[in-house]
Amino acid sequence: MANQSSSSYPILCASFNQDTSCFAIGTKDGFKIFDSNTGRLCYERAIGAFVIVEMLFSSSLLAIVGAGEEPSLSPRRLCLFNTTTGTALRELNFLTSILAVRMNKKRLVVILQDKTYVYDINSLGILDTIDTIPNFKGLCAFSPSLEGCFLALPASISKGSVLLYNVMDLHLHCEIDAHRAPLAAMALSSNGTYIATASEQGTIIRVHLVSEATKSYSFRRGTYPSTIFSLSFGPSTQLPDILVGTSSSGSVHAFSLGFSIYQRSKRSGSFLGSIIPGSVTDALDPAHHDVLHNAAPAGVKSYAVIRKVDKVADTSTSEIVACRATISIITYNGYFQEYNLSINNQNEFSWSLEREFKLLTVISDDAISS
Repeated sequence: MANQSSSSYPILCASFNQDTSCFAIGTKDGFKIFDSNTGRLCYERAIGAFVIVEMLFSSSLLAIVGAGEEPSLSPRRLCLFNTTTGTALRELNFLTSILAVRMNKKRLVVILQDKTYVYDINSLGILDTIDTIPNFKGLCAFSPSLEGCFLALPASISKGSVLLYNVMDLHLHCEIDAHRAPLAAMALSSNGTYIATASEQGTIIRVHLVSEATKSYSFRRGTYPSTIFSLSFGPSTQLPDILVGTSSSGSVHAFSLGFSIYQRSKRSGSFLGSIIPGSVTDALDPAHHDVLHNAAPAGVKSYAVIRKVDKVADTSTSEIVACRATISIITYNGYFQEYNLSINNQNEFSWSLEREFKLLTVISDDAISS
């Protein structure tokens, strides 16, 4: 998620690692790392305010950027931090504030207001420098897969165009005109096959096939404008079954993708599987969209990810009859929520809150034992 720091919230930044097994938050006092499955506080460091805390899978490596409230935590300095030793491995300094950082096992990407730097994560040698349009919010999307590793950046300040860059091969892949208004949020599927975007209007969510730069789906989130804070695909090697988004209304929106295609192809008598033809430009009806209201107070930033998706088969026919997703939500007023979302073959959505806790009051096991 793009850096969304605000002094009015106890949480300054939030991010999940690449496989969503852990998540990190930055606060005015330091940063904390949690286990997504249990909610256990795994690590914390109280050394000042941080606006970026990014993990590399479940390794001991963190990329952290301070809020600038003290000289040692400059927003222009990226620190690669080792949680095992509690020390800085390396620091990179820039002329302007760092707005976002993304990593996988081969690459480190640092996003400034008008430049993006691509590094080899092992040697920290610069591989490429990308000149960009002014990107004041550090808006970006990144797919960590080495086989389909793409970086998405805004390509225009006047309309919703997306620049897609191949991070492994170091070349521009394509540019997609996704919206008439400037972009507010975007997300890549984990394998880089699909990209979801929302504009500053926030009424339409669009999904494009990256390889062909073609529009696959359009979803209407609502009639009235709203700020989209985050978008997230469900994990999948093909078309993700579900896409979720959070908005300034305090709602979480779920859109049925691959699961709906499977159900529709079954009814039509032709099996399409999970592959979307490039020519498809399908505006799905409201039956493929559901809203969880009041997940967060209106106006409070929130960040949702789909951590797991399971398909449920009929025991007698082996046909897929339902889809169940685990959705984790971090709200910047300090809460973690986890919901189970079920979608049956009639496109009926059902939400159930599984757990909720305050992020700033969790005590680590080390603190308890001491």
